[in-house]
Formats: sequence, C-alpha cells, structure tokens
Amino acid sequence: MIIKHARLLLIIAILLIFPQFVLDAYAYIDPVTGSAILTVIAGIIAAGLMSFKYYWFKIKTKFSGDSKENQTKIINESNSESSFVSEWEGLKKINRLSQDERSIVFYAENKASMNHFQGLILELTEKMNLQICYVTSIKSDPILSTRNKKILPFYIGDGTARTKFFSSLKAKILIMDMPDLGNLHIKRSNEYPVHYIYLFHSMYSVHSYLRKGAVDNYDTIFCVGSHQIKEIRKTENVYGLKPKKLINYGYGRLDTLLQKKKDSQITNSNVNDLIIIAPSYGNNNLLEKCGDKLIDLLLKSNFRVMLRPHIRTLRDSKELIDSIKKKFGQNPNFILETGVINFDSLNNSICMISDWSGISLEYAFTFERTVIFIDVPKKILNPNWSDIKLEPIEISIRDKIGHIVSPNNLEEILDLIRSLDKNTQNISEQIKEIRQKTIYNIGGSAHIGSEYIRQLYNESKAL
Repeated sequence: MIIKHARLLLIIAILLIFPQFVLDAYAYIDPVTGSAILTVIAGIIAAGLMSFKYYWFKIKTKFSGDSKENQTKIINESNSESSFVSEWEGLKKINRLSQDERSIVFYAENKASMNHFQGLILELTEKMNLQICYVTSIKSDPILSTRNKKILPFYIGDGTARTKFFSSLKAKILIMDMPDLGNLHIKRSNEYPVHYIYLFHSMYSVHSYLRKGAVDNYDTIFCVGSHQIKEIRKTENVYGLKPKKLINYGYGRLDTLLQKKKDSQITNSNVNDLIIIAPSYGNNNLLEKCGDKLIDLLLKSNFRVMLRPHIRTLRDSKELIDSIKKKFGQNPNFILETGVINFDSLNNSICMISDWSGISLEYAFTFERTVIFIDVPKKILNPNWSDIKLEPIEISIRDKIGHIVSPNNLEEILDLIRSLDKNTQNISEQIKEIRQKTIYNIGGSAHIGSEYIRQLYNESKAL
C-alpha cells in the first residue's frame, strides 16, 4: 500500500511541477531555447521514470507471487516504459545530426510505408549517393538494422516523441505517406521551413478515400495518375486553396510488384485453387457482411482460401477474427494472413475477392487477373466528396477489371471463378490497357521522384 501511494505521489509531483516549469521557461526564454529545454526535461523525466520502474518492477515481482498472469502484466508494463525511453532517445539522436545528415527525411507510419518508399530510397542512396534520415514509428522495422551507410534510421514510436519530432523538425525535405498533416496532432514544423512531400499509399481517388483536407497542408504531392491531378486541382478550385506542386509520379508499389513478377516463376504446383479474400475495414466491409458464408462456400467447393483482414479490422474487431479462427482455423485449406501477403501467394492465386480495398487495384494491375468485388456500401471518409463532382476511379473502372457480386448472391462467384480460364487473354489485355491509361510512369516512378527530391535538395543548399 505504501509503495502504491509512493508511486502515485511521484506521478502527481511530476504532473504538477512540469507544467509550471514549462510556463516559466516560455515566459523568460526564447522559443528555440525553450524547445531544447523541453527535450532535455523530457529525457530527465523518462530516465527518472525508468529508474523508478526498475525498482518498482523488482518489488512487484517479489510480492506478486507465482501467478504467470501477474508476471506477464508486470513485464508488459516494463516493456512499455522501456519503449517510451527508446522513443525519446531516438529523438535525441536525430537532433544531434548535422544539418546535411537530416536534410532529406523519410517518415514511416506503419509497416506498409516501405512498400512505397523502397524505390525512392534506393535511387537516392545508391544511384545518387545522397544521405537520408529514416524515421519510423515501427519498433520492429527492418530498416533499423540496415547496413546501408547512406541511411540513418531512428525509432520514435507514435506518442509524444513523434509529436515533438514533427513540431520541431529541422530538415530541408520530409517525405511521408501519412495524410492529414496539420489537421490532427501531427503538425508542420514551427522551427524550420520544411518542404513536405506526400506519397499516396493507394491508387484510389483523393476526394473519395481520404478525409477532406487530408493533403491540403503538403507542399508537393506525388500523384499516381491524371485522375488525382484533376481531383486535387478541382478541390483547390472549389475550396479556394493555394495551389500545390503536383508531380506526375506513378505508384512505386506497383513498380515493385511488376518487377518481382518479371523476375519470378510460378513454383506452387497447386496454382489453380488459391483464392485471396482481401477486405477493407469498417462496419460494411465484406468480412462483416458475409465473411463466414463466403469462406465456407469456397472451402466446400475445394478451393484453398487465404483471408487477409485489414489491419484495422484485426485491431478493432477481435471477436469477429476469433470467431473465424474458431470456425475455420483447423481446416488445412484455410490461411489467415495477419501481415503483408507474400508475393508468391499473390502470384500463385486464381483471383482476388475484395470490396473497396486499395489492394484490389494493385492485384489487378500487377497480375492482370480478375477481381471479384462484393457489392457492399462504399466506405466514406469524406462526406463532402460529391462537392468535387468527379467520379472516383475505383468506381469508374470497377466493372472493367472485374465482376461485381451482391452479398446476397455469393453462389455466383463459383461460376465466375470456373469461367476465368476461358477469358484469361481478353481480361489480361483489357487490364493492361486500363493500367496504361490510369497510372503514370509505370516502372519508372522512383527515377522521377528521386530526381525531383535531388533538385529540391540542391536548391536548398544554394540558398
């Protein structure tokens, strides 16, 4: 009881003393110095908490008995505290870099970010010999152990250290695939004129799949195709926004997949029976609406099924995922993929079944195969999307790259799958034609983007 109270008193003391110190600091010290002081204070507090946590951990372990549940809880608490410290330590290391070392910065919000950065980073570091700083919120990000000396990687998590990183960033250029800069808690730097570049993580239309204003606070946008150029310019016109620099870029993820396809060979002997189900997220996604029935139908028809729920569904709908595991987990023909679908699985599949997930276009444009779309209500993040009066690309080409099936008529899917072999060539040619009209610089987006970044970098050095 005494220990519990002591811990509580320490936390209260920190909460009471820290704000007053901050107010005093900003009352008598210039903002830059004040910012530096804040960073130091945060580090001191973090170190103090870690020291306290160490002894607290030992005491709790001693008095918690042999309960594995208690031991696991204590360990998780300790790991959380350790992560907090490592995040602030990462920020401190970034701030110690020279100006040139952090002139070009990439920020990765999640594991998928590298799918879109990969080509750009290779061009910048290996072909142009430029130094980059790579900042990630993923503790297990493989790039943290990279051997490429032109990449300086740092982990900052997704908490207060990240917020501080963005608000105090001193870089020439920041490239990221996270929308809503300046709209939520992630702000533009108030200490340096950073040039912000946004990289799309989907080929979908801007006004339909992102929130209103999601890209308004960027300086440059790397656009996937002409549809995004039109949508952004129309948005600027409708809402009276300052024009942004728009680059005819392309889609790096597609370039990577097409290259892998070119370099690979189908090795799975059972290439005629794997079907991938890749839903979007939200209350109306196909998994919520008819997932059980669809999986059951395909398995009973002797197909192998790989289900890849959206990461948000895995996080927010655990009961649904547990129910699917319980019902189909023991079936040898069922695979639940909770990470990124590996290339071989994509390459060796018959078709993909989706709803409104962006992966559907990646699949169709890479493998030139049919996507079966379950006709559930479209997820709307921007309720004002109709203001732009342009039909979203994911709607206009939907029936041209695949088939649309009602969730009430799932049996139609079986006939569609069985007929795929008969129309393979026609479907392939049709998708190729649509791909060429829709996407910029197929196979060459990294070169276009890296040249633009190098130009910005050289211009900044000349100032």
